[in-house]
Amino acid sequence: MHDIRAIRTAPEDFDKAMQKRGFEDQSSSILTLDSTRRAKIAAAEAAQAERNAASKQVGAAKAAGDDAEFERLRALVGAKKEEISALETEAKALDEDLRTALMSLPNIMSDEVPEGADEDDNVEIRSWGSPRVLEFEAKEHFDLPGVKPGMDFEMAAKLSGARFVVLTGAVARIHRALAQFMLNTHVDENGLTEAWTPVLVREEMMFGTGQLPKFGEDSYQTREGWWLVPTAEVTLTNTVNNLIVKENTLPHRYVAQTQCFRSEAGSAGRDTSGMLRQHQFEKVEMVSITTPDSSLEEHARMTRCAEDILERLELPYRTMLLCTGDTGFGAQKTHDLEVWLPGQGKYREISSVSVCGDFQARRMNARYHPADGGKPQFVHTLNGSGLAVGRTLIAVLENGQNADGGVDLPAVLAPYLGGKTHLSPDGELQ
Repeated sequence: MHDIRAIRTAPEDFDKAMQKRGFEDQSSSILTLDSTRRAKIAAAEAAQAERNAASKQVGAAKAAGDDAEFERLRALVGAKKEEISALETEAKALDEDLRTALMSLPNIMSDEVPEGADEDDNVEIRSWGSPRVLEFEAKEHFDLPGVKPGMDFEMAAKLSGARFVVLTGAVARIHRALAQFMLNTHVDENGLTEAWTPVLVREEMMFGTGQLPKFGEDSYQTREGWWLVPTAEVTLTNTVNNLIVKENTLPHRYVAQTQCFRSEAGSAGRDTSGMLRQHQFEKVEMVSITTPDSSLEEHARMTRCAEDILERLELPYRTMLLCTGDTGFGAQKTHDLEVWLPGQGKYREISSVSVCGDFQARRMNARYHPADGGKPQFVHTLNGSGLAVGRTLIAVLENGQNADGGVDLPAVLAPYLGGKTHLSPDGELQ
């Protein structure tokens, strides 16, 4: 959420920042709402002062036996009470309108974000590994003979509909192994604190991280009012919701493996085959909560944590700096990691690592006490996939595929697979 005081101080700067997001002349309507709201508040305060003064005079008029003055003052007190109530109701409604307007606008992007319309304008920062040269035609993950026995889309469609999958046997075990490998690496080597959090959250938690009000159609809500999390970013970031923490406890660095749920409302016709775009999937999510002066360094650190997972899995990837047209609603700056998928012959996103500044913190009222004793300041928040488990499974299967339909698995997974390093063409671990 945006700071109304900053908009009052520099409306032209705010408009310029919003123009990069495709929003024109936002400050005018926002400042009109703000001005009207403040006028109502001032009028209510003035009416309260008049009521207080009249209330003091009522007793004096009664004591003096001035019945006419007594009745006039008593009527004035009653009228001012009604006026105050009406003004406060109007001010509260305007305050909600202002809050909704501020919460519906995206974050201000970093100056480092390049101009661009869409993903075609993203900028490659670096790459690692070279796509393997295959002496046979590459297959997509769902067409590999060794994978087919353990990846059932027809059963999932019977159970739940489109964009679901049932994993069994060796494929399910590889999927689990990947998540365990990611968690252990982040905890044991990257210093993150493992967490296990609910997948059902209150509506205010979705507001806190920016999924609401703008993106409600992208998520699922239960009849009881809970929302299913689209990512553990929601729960991990909201651990500081409405709290003031001590600066010497920062950064908070968390990692969690959760089920995630997305309606994919805007993806009709895209990636309909295979596991690439599902309504239900697993992610190992990283979240950091930091001070403002360390958030950019933390962004680089989190990006490196995600890159390291891909390197250990021997998966070629490239790191992209997203352009203005492709940067997400709540992000100031985002790095996307794109992994090579031989079956598609292209790089596809497997992780997004974003720094959000104080955008989410203002929505959550999440602050910290500076060590020097100053007044509480808003924390900075960051989030990133470390990694999306299903997409990593796709990448491992496709990059390790052999001509016979079997798959050579990354060596780092062997401890999680009973020492096995190969998926046979008939779907058995060897």
